[in-house]
Amino acid sequence: MRKISLSMIILSLIIIGMLIPVGFSANDNSQTVITYGETTQHNANYKAIVDDFFVNQANVDLNTVESKIITADEVNKIASTITGKVYNSNQIFSSALVDLNDNDNLEVSVDKSKITTITGDMYLSALKSVGITNGHVYVTSPVTATGESALAGIMNSYEVATDVEIPETVKEAANNEIYTQAEIVENSDVDADELSKLVDDVKETVQEEDITDHATIVNIINNYTINYNINLTNNDIENLALSIEQIQSVQGDIDNYESQVSEVLGNANTDSAKGFLSGLFN
Repeated sequence: MRKISLSMIILSLIIIGMLIPVGFSANDNSQTVITYGETTQHNANYKAIVDDFFVNQANVDLNTVESKIITADEVNKIASTITGKVYNSNQIFSSALVDLNDNDNLEVSVDKSKITTITGDMYLSALKSVGITNGHVYVTSPVTATGESALAGIMNSYEVATDVEIPETVKEAANNEIYTQAEIVENSDVDADELSKLVDDVKETVQEEDITDHATIVNIINNYTINYNINLTNNDIENLALSIEQIQSVQGDIDNYESQVSEVLGNANTDSAKGFLSGLFN
């Protein structure tokens, strides 16, 4: 039998270590991050309700998970430029857990008993617009809430887990998309999940054909409303077109973000690194 020297063992361990992406080693707790709405964080009963949901749904040990607080100021930075809404510190309930140990694809689990407006498909659509295609996201609230502030928390969690900041222009585009869909659902009888599928199809077409012309995007939306048999007002179609145009306009920032995340992951020819950056509008 061939003898294996100590130096060969050490060399093998070094090579294995080089193949593991930085920040994404096995059993790395930094891959799981919780963001609590500040109202929830400051109320023991609220936090206990949220924690119970995360433990039961994500099967995590909260003592080993990093957490952050999402403040009203952080939500208002984005919301004020999109909806004009201004939240105060006792209105930020939505909380989110991001687990990058599940990184074969992107999955979102929403507590439908508490999150009343934003659906799992809406979160999926907005995150894919940012360029995020992996991880398992869990969203809940101690009381009924729209879920709007949770998107800020989800993106913050990805920033903590990867140590790469998402550009503000990209955050605004993603939030604009989710707010536009939420507004349509709230003011009409359009099914939220069907609307999300329509938006995904439109974005995919626009991305593949590199379309930036407003009128052309409006026509594409109109065609898909016929395919899906969805009745949208002209104002709804106009707003959807503008939100999709905004995503197209920040493509350069999205590409830069993906490049930075790629460097953090190590680019060691691993399937996980390739999967995480499989691109926009999958």
